[in-house]
Amino acid sequence: MDWFINLNPVVQALLATLFTWFVTAVGSSCVFLFKSINRKVLNGMLGFAAGVMIAASFWSLLAPAISMAEEAGMIAWLPAVIGFLSGGAFLWLVDVLMPHVHFMPQNAEPEGVKTGLKRSVLLVLAITLHNIPEGLAIGVAFGAVAADLPAASLAGAVALALGIGLQNFPEGAAVSVPLRREGLSRIKSFAYGQASGIVEPIAGVLGAVAVITMRPILPYALSFAAGAMIYVVVEELIPEAQQEKSHSNAGTIGAMLGFSVMMLLDVALG
Repeated sequence: MDWFINLNPVVQALLATLFTWFVTAVGSSCVFLFKSINRKVLNGMLGFAAGVMIAASFWSLLAPAISMAEEAGMIAWLPAVIGFLSGGAFLWLVDVLMPHVHFMPQNAEPEGVKTGLKRSVLLVLAITLHNIPEGLAIGVAFGAVAADLPAASLAGAVALALGIGLQNFPEGAAVSVPLRREGLSRIKSFAYGQASGIVEPIAGVLGAVAVITMRPILPYALSFAAGAMIYVVVEELIPEAQQEKSHSNAGTIGAMLGFSVMMLLDVALG
């Protein structure tokens, strides 16, 4: 891995987020095998994604942000609180303004500003909302390593990318298969599904550049990404995993597994 260690942190963030985008594409390729997903399986996948994001928010983002604030002589909890709430507010604003529709329930009404976009496009935009904070979190994590702060580590940033990559597989399937159910061809469903992850490399590079060029904002940036991720979990992933009460346990078990996997990766590698 020496070749990766010696790369510029922005390039590292780009490669890491290209990896998570690739995993989204692999998940989207499930549409070539299935036209629908068992509801229990879907709940489990959504729960797994939620669990990964919750664990990553603390171990990969909030905890390092608090440590960095302490090392910089700041009030330890202040940047974490401000950044966390700002991240949630940002996603709330995007949620209100960007037109999108949730794939569960199937007759869900479009949200955001009124638009004439097709339902299929609105479904993709909904998943794109998830990927903004994920890419941002990875970019900020690699940027933190470049800032040479003790609370940040390359292994921790890699662990975060691996964890988000794991949960991107079910997310890719969760968008492409519903698109197929909406009547799109398998090729179009796959194309739209993988396209929902293209925002991750963009957000990753922007996050890395921002914290490298403006080091004092680092604790705020890490907490911002955490707040945005928790907003997605509470607003979308958990409610959608609990839509059908007969299979709600699958979502809960998936969340426990996702949390455990991300915690393992972060503690073992970070």
